[in-house]
Amino acid sequence: MTFKAEYIWIDGTEPTAKLRSKTKIITDAPAGLDALPIWGFDGSSTNQAEGSSSDCVLKPVFSCPDPIRGGDDILVLCEVLDTDMTPHPSNTRAALAELSERFAAQEPIFGIEQEYTFFKGARPLGFPEGGFPAAQGGYYCGVGSDEIFGRDVVEAHLENCLTAGLGISGINAEVMPGQWEFQVGPLAPLEVSDQLWVARWLLYRTAEDFEVSATLDPKPVKGDWNGAGAHTNFSTKAMREGYDAIITAAESLGEGSKPMDHVKNYGAGIDDRLTGLHETAPWNEYSYGVSDRGASVRIPWQVEKDGKGYIEDRRPNANVDPYVVTRLLVDTCCTALEKAGQV
Repeated sequence: MTFKAEYIWIDGTEPTAKLRSKTKIITDAPAGLDALPIWGFDGSSTNQAEGSSSDCVLKPVFSCPDPIRGGDDILVLCEVLDTDMTPHPSNTRAALAELSERFAAQEPIFGIEQEYTFFKGARPLGFPEGGFPAAQGGYYCGVGSDEIFGRDVVEAHLENCLTAGLGISGINAEVMPGQWEFQVGPLAPLEVSDQLWVARWLLYRTAEDFEVSATLDPKPVKGDWNGAGAHTNFSTKAMREGYDAIITAAESLGEGSKPMDHVKNYGAGIDDRLTGLHETAPWNEYSYGVSDRGASVRIPWQVEKDGKGYIEDRRPNANVDPYVVTRLLVDTCCTALEKAGQV
């Protein structure tokens, strides 16, 4: 049997990595992920190698049905390795895998809210040529062609993600015209990160067919318009069982150098988005609060009421690397919970 495998990887572009992919024709159906062959690519064309030593290795780490091509075709997410089979410097997944194993007993899980913005040419979808639409107010979770732009693409993307078997848990229109969100999770750190990268690839690929583009720019329109984030919901077993662990986790994120350690790794251009306006806290100040969307970390009101649940880190940009944000949250919060004996 012959089928197509779309090998997807994260490149070395800075400050924000891009997704790349190419198609491999496989003639014998492999018996599971481990049987998928490694492959190579020209790292000098992806900011991952010099031309004099340009080979990089693709190691499959996640696969799912390809909803675009259908049939037996598959999508294959890969880690990038050097030719000695060690993680490439651009490979942020390897560090998360190691940390996830260390704190596996705490059972950390994540739900990530991926915001993004559609563009038609040089302007956001729904922005009139040479001007601006009505001010924000009716676009969030809105309905009607005067307020909603790109729903056909969003619905097609959702269907593609579900067909691929990804853990998509919802979609909604966001505060700015042409801006949307999908949510992935709740899932374990590696699973949520792998699936978010594949969902991003499917977003870009689905939008191609509608001749629009999707961007994760955290501030796609300057001025009095909302930015785009990747609000990251996080919990451990202890947090899902008691409120003291919720407070320990929230406070650990504000200790010492932790606020800046996180923020500087939460996506390029974060100071443009985290201004203290448009439902954000200032990038250089840390705060947490119940039901407070102007805080760095929000504790949902239901969590306070139930005395258990999760926290929402509202700081990550839409363009954040999910391998990095999940690693940082696991490291900071799980370490604090371990020290406090709340595991």
